Amino acid sequence: MKWLLFACKNVLRNRRRSLMALTITAVGTAAALVGGGFALFTYDALREVSARETGHVVVAARNFFGGDEDVPMQNGLADAPALAARLRALPGVRAVLPRVQFSGLISNGDKSTVFIGSGVVPEIDFRMRGMQTGFVDGEPFAAGADVPEVAIGKELAKIMKARVGTSLTLLATTTEGNLNAVDVIVRGIISVGVPDIDKRLVLADVAAVQKLLLTDRVSTLSVYLRETADTDAIAARIGAELPQLERRTWLELAVFYQSVRALYNRIFGMLGLIMLIIVLFAMSNTLSMAVAERTREIGTLRAIGTQPGEIVRNFVFEGVAIGAAGALTGFAIAGAVTVLLVFAGLEMPPPPGRSNGYPLLINFSAWLYAFTGLAVLAVSTLAAYLASAKAARRPITEALAHV
Repeated sequence: MKWLLFACKNVLRNRRRSLMALTITAVGTAAALVGGGFALFTYDALREVSARETGHVVVAARNFFGGDEDVPMQNGLADAPALAARLRALPGVRAVLPRVQFSGLISNGDKSTVFIGSGVVPEIDFRMRGMQTGFVDGEPFAAGADVPEVAIGKELAKIMKARVGTSLTLLATTTEGNLNAVDVIVRGIISVGVPDIDKRLVLADVAAVQKLLLTDRVSTLSVYLRETADTDAIAARIGAELPQLERRTWLELAVFYQSVRALYNRIFGMLGLIMLIIVLFAMSNTLSMAVAERTREIGTLRAIGTQPGEIVRNFVFEGVAIGAAGALTGFAIAGAVTVLLVFAGLEMPPPPGRSNGYPLLINFSAWLYAFTGLAVLAVSTLAAYLASAKAARRPITEALAHV
């Protein structure tokens, strides 16, 4: 405690220089925390979006994920209601939704274009997807209508010149290899934030799609869990109880999430490294100047019996004191920015390939703060040691004669 008190007094001997090193440390710490917090917020948001879109675990028949189909639903799941009931009974499962993937042509009578559709259970599916499927106009359609209702992408609506209430025709190949058609009513116009998907997207009632394709099978069963953290455990249990089926977790299907995470890890990891190097140079410069100014003082301490290790320890405590003060100031700055952004309502511009922006927010993470603080202290300790080790071992007569 005595040595730490001496170190703090020595730091205050040159307040301007110490304040400059503290400021650089604080800014570097805050920058690393803000960048890391933004990356963590992005990971959480993308994780939620990916899990809501596909389900936490997707169950399908053999060869569905990697095989080709000669006719629609060749690799579909039979007896889906019984399988869904069995999956729904597993602990931690919130909902099990059947989905039918299909494609074909959509026509307004004058113009036709290709669509990629999904048969869903509307009253549950839209609730599970949440904000992932945003309605630009209209509302979620209902199941069991006399004339099937659909929701289409907003770019597809422009192409088809369709509005809520417009009648369109879906044409698709059946499981028998023949063409079939069904008239539908547009009940909602949606956007998932990706223009290329919005140009082709059609959502319809799963029963209507099965009738169109002449099948009672479904493509997949999407298992939604109460906790995302249970994904691997539930996937393993499904694999053990239903070995005849294939399953994929949301992470295995979330290619965009994995790409963004790998990119951000590199970007913000490099940012953190640069900040630590800046702190190292700032601390080294400050402490090297302090050592040079106090060389005769070091010689005097050596002459009265102070060991080199004790002198180095004192400078290390000085570096730790500056580093700790800078880290705590950086914590305060990062925390203030985190709170400010919650109320500021700032938006990030849409990323490449997307049409919707997203909120600019920063996640607070105790482990990130702890790791950053320890890294700053370690760098400060290293800088102090490098600056003082050589001076502490100089011959006493040479140190006393230093000018």
